[in-house]
Amino acid sequence: MNAHDEVFIGGHWRPAAGTDDIKVINPANEQVIGSVPAGSAADVDAAVNAARSALPGWAATAPDRRAELLTALSVELAACQDQMASLITAEVGTTIGFSRRVQAGLPVNMTRLHAELVADFAFEERVGSSLVLLEPVGVVGAITPWNYPLHQIVCKVVPALAAGCTVVLKPAELAPLSAQMFTECVAAAGFPAGVFNLVTGTGAEAGEALVRHPGVDMISFTGSTSVGKHIGAVASAEVKRVALELGGKSANVILPGADLAQAVRVNVADVMRNAGQSCNALTRTLVHADDYEEAIRIAVEEIASYIPGDPADPDCRMGPVVSSTQRGKVRDHMRRGVAEGARLVVGGPEAPEGRDKGYYIRPTIFADVTTEMSIAREEIFGPVLSFMRYEDEGDALRIVNDSEYGLAGAVWAADEDRAITFARSMECGQVAVNGGAYNPLAPFGGYKQSGVGRELGKHGLMEFLQTKSLQL
Repeated sequence: MNAHDEVFIGGHWRPAAGTDDIKVINPANEQVIGSVPAGSAADVDAAVNAARSALPGWAATAPDRRAELLTALSVELAACQDQMASLITAEVGTTIGFSRRVQAGLPVNMTRLHAELVADFAFEERVGSSLVLLEPVGVVGAITPWNYPLHQIVCKVVPALAAGCTVVLKPAELAPLSAQMFTECVAAAGFPAGVFNLVTGTGAEAGEALVRHPGVDMISFTGSTSVGKHIGAVASAEVKRVALELGGKSANVILPGADLAQAVRVNVADVMRNAGQSCNALTRTLVHADDYEEAIRIAVEEIASYIPGDPADPDCRMGPVVSSTQRGKVRDHMRRGVAEGARLVVGGPEAPEGRDKGYYIRPTIFADVTTEMSIAREEIFGPVLSFMRYEDEGDALRIVNDSEYGLAGAVWAADEDRAITFARSMECGQVAVNGGAYNPLAPFGGYKQSGVGRELGKHGLMEFLQTKSLQL
């Protein structure tokens, strides 16, 4: 894999001030596939200065012109979609089929949709005798995760640019190569110099410098709740805007009378995708006592087809987790689940058969999980599904909402109105009703410790705008 040994600042690739680099490892075979600069605080400072210089001109650019450039970006992303998919499979371990459809494919569509959105967006509104203006927040520091590297870059960078903000991106150090390819697409699309800047590096140095920089007006971060709390504390001390998309422990509620087989199969697929490394994964499955053992039987039958393998193989349904550290964390959660009394139905912490090389995890199902167990309360971020029994709908709702997280959820019922009624009482930011499809223009974000703010669609665009009223 080719990689730049430079950062992208002010419209050009240039040597980083920092002399260290970051090795990128293929989690399927533990081989180094590239390296990127470990940008320093000096690199962040240069990038922020470039973004500030470009801000007045970009903020004054007409929305339809910004839309044209975003459309051009979507064309560039589409042109390298297959290459991007292969790259993300190599740096994250996502199966190639999922990479093509979601990791590389979905961002193309999202970029195009947001270009269309900004072209027709009302940045001015007359309210009585006042003219209300929506103006860009300013310079945005975007800090993105490794699990959906391009998707999360697009979720932040595209609406920020659409709003008229300029951006400094610090991608996850485990998956920075896709960020470099995205940057090449931005350059090819013709955005003015300094509007978008890329500094690769560690969270402790480059990320911290970006959060603390006085020239940054807003931080948009996706990652762990613990890091999000730190960013929020630093930003609040400077009265700096934040958007935080953090952890989750989402519940899938199957009400009596629902299509049990369909609900369980969709649930298993949801948790196994990307080897369980999804913040909104439905890792808690709530089933009525009468259907409980049958649901587990269906899940065991379904999970048997998720055999850990080479993610570059088109027939593979589950690859490795992203790193040795992540594998260790997932295994520790499994051991704690057993120690706390959960029933290990299938899987477990041992290495999958024939997969001693690479960061592979056995697809795992726990049963008889209760709300006080750590595997019911903590985000595992691996292919681990916990079954929980409930007695009635009131009991189910109590279990669902007994969580510090509130990112996503799902509910299944024979009657849609019944499902919607239940969904309204779930304390989370997004609920799939009877398998409702993902909508890239619907707001995404969480309640409670799952975050602050929303991404996608007009609600995501609004995060990067501030309001001014002219009294006429």
